Amino acid sequence: MQVCPDRQCRSHLRTLFPEATLVGSGDVEVRACVCDSRRVEPGDLYVAIVGTRHDGHEFIAEAIHRGCAAVLSERPLPEATVPVCVVADTRDAYGRLCQALAGDPSRHVKTIGVTGTNGKTTTSCLIARMFTHAGFRTGLLGTLGYFDGDRCDDAAWTTPPADRMADYLSRMVANECDYAVMEISSHALAQSRLAGVQLDALCVTNVRRDHLDYHKTIEDYRSAKAKSLDYLAPEGLAVVNADDPTSAALLSKIDGPVLSVGIHAAAEITATVVERHLSEQTFLLTAGNDTIPVRTRMIGLHHVYNCLEAAAIGLAQGLDLPSVVRGLEAVDYIPGRLQRIECGQPFGVFVDYAHTPDALSGCLRALRSVVGGRLICVFGAGGDRDREKRPLMGRAVEENSDLAILTNDNPRNEPPAAILGDLLSGFARPSAVQVIADRREAIHFALDSARPGDCVLIAGKGHEQHQIIGDERLPLDDYEIAASWLYEQGIEM
Repeated sequence: MQVCPDRQCRSHLRTLFPEATLVGSGDVEVRACVCDSRRVEPGDLYVAIVGTRHDGHEFIAEAIHRGCAAVLSERPLPEATVPVCVVADTRDAYGRLCQALAGDPSRHVKTIGVTGTNGKTTTSCLIARMFTHAGFRTGLLGTLGYFDGDRCDDAAWTTPPADRMADYLSRMVANECDYAVMEISSHALAQSRLAGVQLDALCVTNVRRDHLDYHKTIEDYRSAKAKSLDYLAPEGLAVVNADDPTSAALLSKIDGPVLSVGIHAAAEITATVVERHLSEQTFLLTAGNDTIPVRTRMIGLHHVYNCLEAAAIGLAQGLDLPSVVRGLEAVDYIPGRLQRIECGQPFGVFVDYAHTPDALSGCLRALRSVVGGRLICVFGAGGDRDREKRPLMGRAVEENSDLAILTNDNPRNEPPAAILGDLLSGFARPSAVQVIADRREAIHFALDSARPGDCVLIAGKGHEQHQIIGDERLPLDDYEIAASWLYEQGIEM
């Protein structure tokens, strides 16, 4: 339920939705709204949302029975005994209403959004750390958690639902945050969770292929990502990756200020890699006529792009280049993002969240550039998700590694053997692939197979600390499994 924090805030439907049709009343004053009929309390406005599994219009009678004062609907309800406000899109209306009831908090804290297929989490964390390092109080909403400037909660979604987002943003305002940084997922955009939010800046990291189980086509997925531009304030800044064709194509749709970043294409903010090792890399960051070296313990070309995007935001917000670089260099690692495991072993071990063909290729190429020995990759694919990407994932691993080990990711309610078979179908030489369904055993096998100079990438789950099998969430942490094995074997190494 979304309720104004001080219980004094209210919104009038006629004012908020002048284009709507109101039946049964000239106007409706709202102090609380809810989109779940089971949570309706007397006096609430019930919002009927068409979901992926259920249509909220089917539960209007229950909402009225529970005492709702009015209904927000996408169609007329001639039999309703309470006032009805008919709008074209109740998802969008719900988001706008939640923000209004919270006092439109994004108007009172500088709000930065980060979207894209890969790099959202790292870029968001870099931006937040950069501002914090510069002395600004900063909130963060993303895959790793929701931080309101005072307290951090676990994240159930990359981007929280509209009511929770409004609540967190209002808490950031109450906690006197200067900045609110948020990851914006394609699901959130398709479901209008950002309706009513005003972004002061938006980063588009890249747009590749993902979540086609939900969006159905790559065109729908790209359209969802492009929708992020709709939430930019009139003078809001867009940061676009000039080296990513789909992201660069958005330039023609942007009327306001833009900063481009790139390594290969012409851009306002660029980078040149100087040296790269297994434990760190150095690149030259150039903005205008100024160039400064950046030394970071996070490796890979994809991380250089993350740094460029974060730098663009920092510079646009008035930080000088040295302050930007100090903030970037202050981040030693992001949980589950090419996170290095050091237990004294004579080979590299990394854990990463990569679960798309492009992300897998990027991680493996980054490691290949600094590894003299073999590259061993442990990976799987989530069940009940996009099946078409699985063969592409297998192909990416075969092309960029020396030993592939297939295992379970989060099979959910799909037969693990079917998922492994889909992955295996992408290999030209499937006989060379090790298939070990038990993820713990697969990780142990990979580590036991590694020799001095080799490198093991454990991909797919990253920061996650559980595995979903059927309806069960079982404890499982790739980092802890690997670190424990390495410590146990340490004497023999």
